[in-house]
Amino acid sequence: MLRIHFTSTDLARTHLAEGPDPLWETVFSLQMLQARYGRLAFAEWRQRVRVDLRRHGLASETRGLRSLVPDASYFPDFLTPPEGLLGMEAGIEAIVAAPPARVAYELGILRERVGAPTWAQELADRTPRARERLGRMLSGYHARAVAPYWSAIRRRTEADRAIRTRTLRTAGVEGLLDGFRPAMRWSPPVLEIPGYPLDRDLYLEERGLLLVPSHFCWGHPVSFADAELPPTLLYPLGRDPGWMHPVPSEPGHLPLGLPVPNLPPPDLPAADPLARLLGSTRAAVLRAASAIANTRELARHTGITPAAASQHTAVLREAGLITSRRHANSVFHQPTQLGAALLRRHQVGPETTRRSGL
Repeated sequence: MLRIHFTSTDLARTHLAEGPDPLWETVFSLQMLQARYGRLAFAEWRQRVRVDLRRHGLASETRGLRSLVPDASYFPDFLTPPEGLLGMEAGIEAIVAAPPARVAYELGILRERVGAPTWAQELADRTPRARERLGRMLSGYHARAVAPYWSAIRRRTEADRAIRTRTLRTAGVEGLLDGFRPAMRWSPPVLEIPGYPLDRDLYLEERGLLLVPSHFCWGHPVSFADAELPPTLLYPLGRDPGWMHPVPSEPGHLPLGLPVPNLPPPDLPAADPLARLLGSTRAAVLRAASAIANTRELARHTGITPAAASQHTAVLREAGLITSRRHANSVFHQPTQLGAALLRRHQVGPETTRRSGL
């Protein structure tokens, strides 16, 4: 079990990442590619990726990466630097610049615990040539195994963040931490992670904790092995066999393709350009989604039935204006970056908001 110890300062400094980390996703996907778990959720992805890697002559390089990142309880921390949250390029630059002594130390741990490939010793050389090659290998693999699916990954992580942000706003940090059950247990002032491969205590020491959602992480949350690194916890988004496909409508709602009931739209002014672009009802639904709402709340705010709200959110989702995520028996919606930009461009005043019932 991993036990993460908080002080009051740590709670104040705990926050959610803006999105997934491409290097962590790359490393986790390498483990997923060789693992036996996740068969239902990742079978189609595995098949596509293996074919694509062979087609582009990357199968051999991928085998080399898999030996460096085995499906085991440990892989070197230098492969997932904090700079990865800034993007793949920034993360790889940090890998190339990693101090040779640190690389050698972490490879020693890998060798002792699960074994390390012989070629990995070159990564600890004083010249960064071998790490530059490693960076190219990671980039090539990422381009075939992760990048083509990034929009689906972002859609899942954005929807998860919408729900977590809502919890944070209404229940505070402790409510946020308590909401990760059963994968984690909040027993103040300790966050317990059952099933962790090592029995370990991590003291945050007033540094706070960064919570990062992960699509490819499986089973239990994962942290850096080195306690001196910025405290970070990658948590799995959960099992979703349909992640490569559109989000289904809620039970009891109209399936995609049926006509929306002919109900009167909310009273938005004719001068509203967003209403002219999307239709008055759909514009109202998009604006209401900016408050991070589920389908029934959208229906209540806009004065339409839940079935109609489900239809409108399906259209907005297909247009790339919202992202949706199922949580328990509800589907929560949040504008995407494109949807948010559209809302900022076509803001309405307080009077319009009051008249529309939002």
